[in-house]
Formats: sequence, structure tokens, C-alpha cells
Amino acid sequence: MILRLIALLCCVSPCVADVRLPKLLGSGMVLQRDTNVTVWGWADPGEAISVSGSWSGQLQETTAGSDGSWSVQVPTGSAGGPHTLVISGNNTISLSDILFGEVWVGSGQSNMEMPLMAVSGAYTGIQNADEEIDNAHYPGIRLFQAGNFSSREPLEDVESGIEMYGIPVAVCQWQACSPQTIPTFASAAYFFARTLHQELDVPVGIIDAAWGGTPAEAWTPAEGLEELGYKAELKQAAELPQNPEQKIPTRLYNGMIHPLRHFEIKGVVWYQGEGNASRADRYHQLFSRMISHWRRAFNSDFSFYYVQISPFTYKGINAAYLREAQLDTMSLPRTGMAVTMDIGNLTDIHPKNKQEVGRRLALWALAQDYGQQVTYSGPVYETAVRDGATMRVQFVHTGGGLATNDDQPPSHFELAGEDQVFHAATASIDGDEVIVSSPEVLDPTAVRFAFTSDAQPNLINVEGLPASSFRSDR
Repeated sequence: MILRLIALLCCVSPCVADVRLPKLLGSGMVLQRDTNVTVWGWADPGEAISVSGSWSGQLQETTAGSDGSWSVQVPTGSAGGPHTLVISGNNTISLSDILFGEVWVGSGQSNMEMPLMAVSGAYTGIQNADEEIDNAHYPGIRLFQAGNFSSREPLEDVESGIEMYGIPVAVCQWQACSPQTIPTFASAAYFFARTLHQELDVPVGIIDAAWGGTPAEAWTPAEGLEELGYKAELKQAAELPQNPEQKIPTRLYNGMIHPLRHFEIKGVVWYQGEGNASRADRYHQLFSRMISHWRRAFNSDFSFYYVQISPFTYKGINAAYLREAQLDTMSLPRTGMAVTMDIGNLTDIHPKNKQEVGRRLALWALAQDYGQQVTYSGPVYETAVRDGATMRVQFVHTGGGLATNDDQPPSHFELAGEDQVFHAATASIDGDEVIVSSPEVLDPTAVRFAFTSDAQPNLINVEGLPASSFRSDR
């Protein structure tokens, strides 16, 4: 028995010295084009490592550190491929079918995680799911799904994770987009990637790192919560036992975002907020801090575009305050918000039109990151000026002009006077302004628009992008 054990150990011991890569580095991946990307992994301390790409002929060399980790910077070229990447140490790893293009991360809670096909009572499928799946032949779009995994400590590699809400355990491999690989992928992230791929005609890599029912605290590094004085949340994060299923503060960042931080990305698209709607007064600071710490972890001031939560019949809270916090977060550089006031479902917190969600997120990227001359935002409140018995509301991002999606006067406006009691008001469009009046408020001091959880207003710009809810009475 002892001899057999010795023989077995002899057989497996050479594997300890093998060069190993994180799951995110694999055949079929997309690397960010025209930049320097990091190739990293693990080996024996002191082991000599070389990395070479077929596109350049350059050899990058390094030595594994005392903890076995190593990394090199490799320059990439213009969009296209396929390329190969060879990593050599005591063993050799050859990665093939690598494309250069645009790389984005899709993260957040259920409205980002929601797959194309119906998988559970929570995720009942997007609109036209069968047709979208059948037509998902895009070999130039590559998909990577990080597993749902809550970790007490920051991880260096993603895990396959757990099955939750009907989403299968992640394979944690790059896959070409096809009818076979797309059904359980994050639909909003896919439609964002598809729009970029079609408009830019370059490969797109999209990393799905989303988990339903999760608050922003779970996606924020411990340092961010410390800066905000979140003592109770930090106590949970530090003291509760490890459980990959629990959505504990900081632990989704640890398990699903921290392992991605060395991978060069263009930006992040995010859909979350429902899990924080009951404490909206804290969300702007929390969300801003989360974004800043992600950028710090990635060592990149990447773009961060997010979806404003849709109208829904919440119980006991006014989700308009959460939308307001999301609106305020656009004060952070290189951020943008896709408004969905017109495509929600008052009885389903998971609206099915994820095609338009992805397209609206992509408009921000096309305009801000890729220089396309497109209208990328709906009207955003700028100021309100009293004009006699009316308020004249001014907007930015009016595009080709203000309009309504039903050819009726603008709806869901309210006015208040010094008594701070709001009354229903009528509104009309005057160029790039909306004039608001109410017979019950002759001396208006404040105006609100769609400032309830379930408002579905009609104000848009002529390009069809809806206005965000707002209030002037901060």
C-alpha cells in the first residue's frame, strides 16, 4: 500500500510545477485591441516563464515570484484574428482562436443576469426568445460567464459557482455566440454586445458577471464600505462563515469581480438598483464608491454605463428616489445611464424587452467610446425657471427636439407652491422646454416629473429615447 502511494505521488508531483492560467485566459477569448494586455498566471516560485503571440513574434519573459504568481504585458494589434498565444515554463500552454476587439463586462442583479430563455419562475424568458436564440449566429461575439460565487476572501480566479434561479453552473470558458451557447447568457449584456458588433464590425468579448437579487453592498470592495462607515455590513463580511450561496456585503465583488481585474476591458454595463430601492438615500454614494473602487482594482478609468430601474409597483417605497440616485451618479466621469421609463412592466420586475435595454446601453458606448454621431440619451432635467404662474423646465440631451411617444401632451408632471403640496399639472412642449401649469398652484416653486414607482410617462426626444424622472425640490 505504501509503495503504491509513493508511486502515485511520483506521478502527480511534476504537475505542481506546471504553468497555470486563470480561467479567463483561454482559447476563443477576445483581447482588447490596440493596447497592452496582461497575461498572468501561476507557476513554481522562480520558474522562468515566456509568452509569445503569433501576431508579433515578440517574446515576453519573466520569472514567477515567491508566491508563484507571474505576469507580463503583451501588445495587441488591430481588430481581427484568429491568433495564437503560447505560454511556456516547465510545461507549454497554447491558446488558439484568439480575436482582437472590444471587451466589456456585464454585471448587476437579476435584470442583467436574466437569460434569453425561460429557466424558472423568476426568469420567464425575454420577448421573442425563440427567434432571438435561433438567430444568434455571431462567431465574432465571444461569451464568458463567471459563476455565481460569494467569497469571504478576494479570489484570484473565478469559480464555476452555484446554480441559482435556474441559471446553470458556469462553464467558465470562452465560447463563440451561437444558438447553443446563448440561451442562458445574460440577455441585456448580449444585446449590448450584438449592437456593438454590428455597428463597429469588430469582434466583441462580453463577460457575464451578474447575480439576481443582489444589493450594491455585495458588489463593493471592503475598502469602499469602510470609507462609507458601513460597520454592520463589514462585520457581516468579516465574521459570517464562507458560503458560496450567500449574498453578503463585499463577497460578490470578492468572488466575481476581483478575479477579473487583470483582464483589459473597455468598460462595464450594469443593471442593478432594485435591491437597494428601500434605502435609496444611501445609493448615490455607495454606487459611486463601488464604481471608483472597481476602476482602482482594474487600474483603469474605464467607461461605466448603467440602466435606470424600470417602473414597477413596489410595496411601501417610492423607487423614484432610487432613480434619482442613479441620475445623480452621472456626475461621475465616464458614466452614462440608459432610461427605461417606457419599457417596464408594472407587474413584472423583470421586463422582457432586453433588446432595447442593450441597444440603449450601446448608444452610450458608440457615442462616448467609439466616436459615432448618434443621440445616446433621452432628455435629462437641467433646471426649472418660474414664469408667472408656470414653470419652464429645461433639459439637456434633447436630440432633435422634445416629443411624446403617443402624440399627446407630456404626462406625469406635478407642481407645488410654498406649501410643498404637489398637484397634477398640465404640460406643453415649447422648443427644448416644457411649460408646466396647474390651476391649483398659481405661485409654483417646484416641479416633479414621473416621481413615483410606477409612473410610465410619455416624454421623449424625437429619437425615441425617454426622459428620466426628476424633481426640482431637493
